[in-house]
Amino acid sequence: MHTQGRRWAALGVIALAQFVVIMDTSIIGVALPQMAADLGFSASGLQWVFNAYVVAFAGLLLLGGRLSDLFGARRVFAAGWVLLLAGSVVSAVATGAGVELAGRAVQGAGSALIAPAALTLLMALFGGTPALPRALALYGAAAPAGGTAGVFLGGVITEWLSWPWIFWLYVPIALAALAVTPALMPNVPGRRGGVDVLGAATVTGGLALAVLGVVRAPEVGWSSGTTLGTLAGAVLLLIAFVGIQALLRTPLVRLGIFRTPLLGTANLAQLLLGAAWVPMWFFLNLYLQQVLGYGAFASGAALLPMTVLIMVLMVGVAPRLIARFGTKPLIVGGLLALAAGLVWLAQARATGNFVVDVLPASLVAALGQALAFIPSLGTALSAARPEEGGLAAGIVNTSYQVGSALGLAAMTAVAASYGAAAVGDPVQLTAGYAAAFYGAAGIAVAGAGLLAVTFRPQAALSPEGETAPTEPAPVR
Repeated sequence: MHTQGRRWAALGVIALAQFVVIMDTSIIGVALPQMAADLGFSASGLQWVFNAYVVAFAGLLLLGGRLSDLFGARRVFAAGWVLLLAGSVVSAVATGAGVELAGRAVQGAGSALIAPAALTLLMALFGGTPALPRALALYGAAAPAGGTAGVFLGGVITEWLSWPWIFWLYVPIALAALAVTPALMPNVPGRRGGVDVLGAATVTGGLALAVLGVVRAPEVGWSSGTTLGTLAGAVLLLIAFVGIQALLRTPLVRLGIFRTPLLGTANLAQLLLGAAWVPMWFFLNLYLQQVLGYGAFASGAALLPMTVLIMVLMVGVAPRLIARFGTKPLIVGGLLALAAGLVWLAQARATGNFVVDVLPASLVAALGQALAFIPSLGTALSAARPEEGGLAAGIVNTSYQVGSALGLAAMTAVAASYGAAAVGDPVQLTAGYAAAFYGAAGIAVAGAGLLAVTFRPQAALSPEGETAPTEPAPVR
């Protein structure tokens, strides 16, 4: 039995895990030019320092969730930290592009084990208790904190040390997490079953091809044979994945889980949030650095107000609003607020400044993200059966990461077609970034409309851990 103090200490390690896996997507951004010069990356190949991690992370999350259910969440959580540690060392000592990408892929695989296991452990510690909404809020707040810390630390480390230290940073963090995991984390038992290796291979390959096709489309053409062939291959692999899951007795994903009330719509909300939010964060950082002329340190500092607001709202406000208004109004309203902030950001000027063109719009967008994230995450996790907690965690993490990867790839293509490739021309860059903000706003508005129609929650978690009705049951 976990004492109250040990439970919250364990949550601290779980939140650290979420902080680290998100930080790993953002910390390399400022260092990319130095890495290109030292490792021989081409201009088109450099983006795969980011994508190698994200594709491995998103593609293997379902497998990570399944392994967590089979072998126990604590064991898989520790194994993920070992892989993240190994990938970090390989990335730090790499002397060529191929080795660097391999290291980043191993880091992504480690994160794919850590993330669903962490959520399973959180539910084992706090599920069914009055503290669950607050625990989910603290976990959720770790994500934007990790994203901002990555930009900030990446700039400081690159400026004062060198890019390999970005990866050496993970070594003491991973060792500390491994040291405390046996004592702090509950021993969630596994259950018997097989590992669907073919399913894991097809879903990972399908997601990788989808991201590759969208990322390369602006360069080779959307109607080119390369783009159409790559996207067709992605569709075929994902169809094959679904077919494999339907045939196997012990599949990677039990397809029947999607008949669970609310699970599909809650995951749709997470996918659309990732698709709208991550491009906003990515292009806002580029606007600050390439148009307003901010350095890495100043750019990271400029994102702090947005991050602080998200953390305050997620931890102190969102659980109370869920209890009062229910999940659906917060998710739909949050997506609309995110869209409003994005449209506001699209008005930023090439001769603008932070106080007028960035701060108020970014805070509105942060408000929307904070309102929608916690209720959709909590609904997705609570909808599954307890013995499928790892699978549910893998699905919801996959939804957000796939949305992030595809949303960023698509908005990168939109931005490039409207002028974002014109480095050194603030007017063209601003026009390209504005197009990306408008595109992300369109995703958020479409998401709000879809969820307004399809999301039919019956109850939501209150801060007291009881269920509070969010809308009346239908009359039959």
